Order: sequence, then structure tokens, then C-alpha cells
Amino acid sequence: MRMRLAVLAVFIFANAMNGRVPVDRIDASGPRSSVHGSPEQTSNEAEVVRLDQKIADAVVRGDTAYVANIASTDFVMVHGDGWTNGGQPLSVDTKDSMLSRVTSKYYDVLDFDSVKAEMHGDVAITYGRYVAHRPVGDPNKAWFSVWFERVYAKRNGRWIYLSHRTVHGPTYGAERRAVNDK
Repeated sequence: MRMRLAVLAVFIFANAMNGRVPVDRIDASGPRSSVHGSPEQTSNEAEVVRLDQKIADAVVRGDTAYVANIASTDFVMVHGDGWTNGGQPLSVDTKDSMLSRVTSKYYDVLDFDSVKAEMHGDVAITYGRYVAHRPVGDPNKAWFSVWFERVYAKRNGRWIYLSHRTVHGPTYGAERRAVNDK
């Protein structure tokens, strides 16, 4: 019986990490207990969770100056989860190539949900999902969802966006409802 429970626990954990088990949405505006219970840490967690959506909103607006200011000079964005099973990602953006996506308004929707933060002093890791829409391209791939992990570092009192990595997805659909639960 213990062996079955251990196997079940590993299965649930592995699927949660792959985005196959839904993760509750966090309300970053309200109090939330943290791993260490520190009020400062809870405040920082909420701040970086809000920052994920704030960056997404700037991307949709085409606010290249804001995104350039918040991203590190050595920023890296890994698109696609091919790397998770020994393959290649769909693409890899540097800061410059990511900023060209912002300038061109590559996305017209980037809605984050199920986002949580893991704090390590002046380093924050956020993970969760976003649903996105591209206004041009294959209409069957216009909507997509991505499970991600992002890394931030607090430098000179402000959070800097270091890295984004897709851990599951993209999962495509012609309509938003086709990817809402993916």
C-alpha cells in the first residue's frame, strides 16, 4: 500500500510540473502564506506575480521602452517545450529579438493565470500558464497556451527579468476556448 501511495505521489508531482494537473490561481493582491512565513517574502511574491502580467500588458501595448528597462542585457527566452525531452526548442530569443516582437505587437493577448512565485532571497522564480493570441499567421494556431517558468533578480531595489522558459506547450487552437484548459 505504501508503495502505491509513493508511486501516486510521484505521478501527481510529475504531472503538476508538466502542467497536466491544474494549479490554483493565485490572488496576488491578498495575503498568502509563504514557505518561510515572512511578510516581506509574501509581499515580494505578490510583486513578482503582478510583474509577470505587467510585462505581458506592456508587450501587448508594444511598450518596448518598458520591457527593455525591465529585462536584463543577457535576457533569454526559450519558446516551446522540445528541450524537455531532449529535443530543440521552437526558438530562442535574446533581449534584442524579444524586443522586436514587442515593437511589432507580435501578440495582441497575453493573459496569465495559475501563476505562483518561489522566492530565494533576491531571486524569484514564477511559474504558471498564459493564454495568448497572435493577430497574423495560421488561423488554426492563432490562440495558444503555454506553461512557463520565469526568473527575476532584485537589483538596486527593483526586479529585473532574466529568463523565460516554456515547460509545456505551446498548445494551439483556432479559438480561445480550445486552449483555455490546456
